[in-house]
Amino acid sequence: MRYEIPDPFEPALLPALISAEDGLARLDERAGRHAVAEGFRERGQFFDAAAALWLAGELVHVEDLVLHDSHMDTRAPSHELTIAHAVLRTRRRLDLADADWALSTFGLNALRGEGRLVPRQESLEPSALRGDPDETHVPDAADDSMDSSLSDAFAEIDAAIARSERLLDIHAGSAAEVEQAAIGTQTQRVEPTGQLGLLFDDDWDETARLDAWRAVLPVADQLPASLGAAVLFDAWERIEPLRRQHWLGSLLVGAYLRFRGKVGSHVLAYNTGLKTIRHERRRSKDRLTRLTGFLEAMSATAELGLKELDRLSLARTQMEMRVRDRRSNSNLPGLIDLVLSRPIVSAPLIARHLGVTPRGALNLVRELGVREMTGRGRYRGWGVL
Repeated sequence: MRYEIPDPFEPALLPALISAEDGLARLDERAGRHAVAEGFRERGQFFDAAAALWLAGELVHVEDLVLHDSHMDTRAPSHELTIAHAVLRTRRRLDLADADWALSTFGLNALRGEGRLVPRQESLEPSALRGDPDETHVPDAADDSMDSSLSDAFAEIDAAIARSERLLDIHAGSAAEVEQAAIGTQTQRVEPTGQLGLLFDDDWDETARLDAWRAVLPVADQLPASLGAAVLFDAWERIEPLRRQHWLGSLLVGAYLRFRGKVGSHVLAYNTGLKTIRHERRRSKDRLTRLTGFLEAMSATAELGLKELDRLSLARTQMEMRVRDRRSNSNLPGLIDLVLSRPIVSAPLIARHLGVTPRGALNLVRELGVREMTGRGRYRGWGVL
């Protein structure tokens, strides 16, 4: 489980490193000040969640994820869609948390559904965040009993959600898998079924593997931010701390870049850029090839992000020109914000968010001139391409 640290001064890494550093800096500068920054961040959550499942070998349609997130599914959600929504929720959790929370012992335990949650603090000492995983650094909350009670309540809710998700994961499998899981709890171990991990493997020591991965953090901190993130992601791929949440590694890349201040405006949608790297390079036996590919994925993510900002900015300008002379209580400005914050919107989704009827939603879409994306008769969706 020990990860060998690569040579950070390898000349072959320099071109990809320089490109990644420059691209991420440009993206962060624009995303932090852009007029459509809020919509860019929210859309990126959906695209990155769908890309995470794509990298795991599963296809999840973005429109299905949008509807599932709004509790407006057109059909029963699949196991893959449930996992994609878990990725989406985790990304939002990282976006709302402090930059250093996800890399702390408390953060990692909370993200994997174990351990007691603590209230969010405005600032924590680095020693508390990067300390021994066996130690407990709980901020003094004696003067705030309400925070303590809320922490206990949230811990109970998270535990209940974790138990429910485990039951859903098992029932989403075949009958043979369910029977095998029941037998395995008594007599034998059950092997996980692929990267998505439908079942638990008791022989997989997650705590020890997480400790091995966290041991790479001090070394990554001494490297340039993008290279440190690439090393951490490569270590995650080699060590595989969480077999049922293997997708968490790419999310931690965004959290780490945010912690280092390289991309502080949002949690980088790293999976969208990782899709552009061939599987043979991402899984190569040569570490230099893998690290170069991971750095190129950051450059690709930055390039895709800049194009998305340009696209959203142009779409916003065009739609605002259509509503320039509308009355002050018009629902069209609200529709503009909704369209820019979702990859795709449907008539029921518009009606729910704006408080209008489905027929009224269709009229608003026609007035705004949003492009239809699905082309289906029974299900119509509009969005910015």
